[in-house]
Amino acid sequence: MKNSTQILHDLASASRDGKSFYEQAAKKVDDTGLKTLFTRIANVKGDIVQGLATDSRMSVNMHSGAMAEDFNKVYGEVRPHLGERNYAYLSKLEESESHLLKTLDKLHNDKDIPAGTRSVINHLVPEVRDCHDLLQARKIELRKAA
Repeated sequence: MKNSTQILHDLASASRDGKSFYEQAAKKVDDTGLKTLFTRIANVKGDIVQGLATDSRMSVNMHSGAMAEDFNKVYGEVRPHLGERNYAYLSKLEESESHLLKTLDKLHNDKDIPAGTRSVINHLVPEVRDCHDLLQARKIELRKAA
């Protein structure tokens, strides 16, 4: 099992890549609501990177671990479908954001996490959860419209 430092590095790296993905996604979709949501998610990912880098004194430019690779796989699968009214790609994005929330919950309960880092995580979780819930609602809305 990975130690908390490795998980934090993976989380920072995955969030850095996610920020880039969602910034690109916001430019490719025509749907104003999704454009706004993707921009918000990109900003939250940037907050995660900045918060973890500042409070953990870690470099987010290091080699990506398995978590970042998992997120990048999802981003790679979704990227060609951006701009489509596609339930499947929103479903994949919602699943990846759900995975992020589970990781943050695990870190919140990890006693090896420094207090400053735990504070950053606690501050960001509500925003990550809200973005996840909005993405999930859009996915459900799109499924009903199909």
